[in-house]
Amino acid sequence: MPAAPIDDIIRRGMTETPDFPEPGILFRDLSGLFADPEGLPAVGAALVGRDDEPSPFGHLDAVVGIEARGFVLGTAAAMAGGLGMLAVRKAGKLPGDVLTERYALEYGTAALEVHPDTLPAGSRVLLVDDVLATGGTVAATVRLMRRAGWVVAGISVVIELDGLGGRAVVAAETDAPVHPLLVL
Repeated sequence: MPAAPIDDIIRRGMTETPDFPEPGILFRDLSGLFADPEGLPAVGAALVGRDDEPSPFGHLDAVVGIEARGFVLGTAAAMAGGLGMLAVRKAGKLPGDVLTERYALEYGTAALEVHPDTLPAGSRVLLVDDVLATGGTVAATVRLMRRAGWVVAGISVVIELDGLGGRAVVAAETDAPVHPLLVL
């Protein structure tokens, strides 16, 4: 029996909650996908581009999971690709010397951090997250990777929300390919 198409696997594991976390927002939750013992590895493999063909991102040294759902997805992708996974954290979550990248949100500001010595300079990384919406978090992560001396080889997300301009925001920071598994 052939495996289900990746968009079916994602839709099967996704719930939608209107007006969360605020009115007018349709929140897409992937908790069901995370709990699916067949779906999560399939999505992990698709994110890293390992579907019986070489990765569309070329050689990769590591996967970078963006807090917090990117940790789950990044780990699944890293395991599928035989790679390690580096966690990009919210500010204040990492001890010791960190690089910090601040960015604007529609309702304030946020910051992401990483240990700059986790990977060697020039390491090629794949950024992984659950959703590309307005692009601010991914664009900030791209800048953080650049400051750490790493090369963003690609960006892979489970869902891209079309019409919110996220792809253009990311394209202003990098020419790395953006690979969504499902566009809504």
